[in-house]
Amino acid sequence: MAVKVKIPTPLRSLTNNLDQVPAQGETLREVVLALDGSYPGMRERILDDGGEIRRFVNVYVNGEDVRFLKGLATVLGEGDEISIVPAVAGG
Repeated sequence: MAVKVKIPTPLRSLTNNLDQVPAQGETLREVVLALDGSYPGMRERILDDGGEIRRFVNVYVNGEDVRFLKGLATVLGEGDEISIVPAVAGG
């Protein structure tokens, strides 16, 4: 499936400053791995050492938090939009 991935400002250094990139994959995990193939370093920014989404990174598919869907096993459809949103710390 071809999907669109919205890239947050902190990760745009990996995508030559592109704010949106296309990716292929049937599941969110496949898309993350495909992104890393095209933009090395992306996987480490999104996934932890155990291969799960980092606690401080939120990922949405069509506006829905994947933690309330099937996480990295979330099945994607043609044209879905994935948003990667690093958590903002503050006080």
